[in-house]
Amino acid sequence: MSRITPVPLSELPDATRKSLAYAEEIMGFTPNDVLTMAHWPELLGAMEQLVAVIYKPGALDPVLKRLIATITSGAAGCRYCQAHTAHGAAKMAGGDAEKIAAVWEYQTSDLFSDAERAALDLALAAGTQPNAATDEHFRALEQHFSRQQIMEIMGVISLFGFLNRWNDTLATELEDKPLEFASETYSSDVWEAGRHARS
Repeated sequence: MSRITPVPLSELPDATRKSLAYAEEIMGFTPNDVLTMAHWPELLGAMEQLVAVIYKPGALDPVLKRLIATITSGAAGCRYCQAHTAHGAAKMAGGDAEKIAAVWEYQTSDLFSDAERAALDLALAAGTQPNAATDEHFRALEQHFSRQQIMEIMGVISLFGFLNRWNDTLATELEDKPLEFASETYSSDVWEAGRHARS
């Protein structure tokens, strides 16, 4: 159970309902972290704007954005965000199920290109503590991605730096859809609900 109780749907002010509707549109379900952030409407509004900028169609493939978020979240230990982003890669961005299931084998799997490996290597390094990103990670990125694409990669990694800390610290309870997706997609050695399971 979340360490801060989410705001009940019946108590959301109209402005917050708009933020929730946006989140439901891009995720396909009502996210508990949005309902927790609703205790601080200004923060929720700022987060909505940040998510909109980072996830809007841009120079970087939308499935890769979500896989970067999955790897960053997994490296940081946030199972809530790991489940959310894997679910989003499949259900919202239309990613290939086999590739999403193999994301933790990206370094050796034939399903991933050298460009994707470079992006996911940085995501893994940046998600660990202490941060393990190096100049070599960026040299590898520059072989495959434009400056704008690299900025988008960094935007995703940084967004989930915040969301991982928020959700893992609060033990935000996982919703049915991402919980079911992650449980069916990943083996227990790479994913378990942990503190985000229903109590």
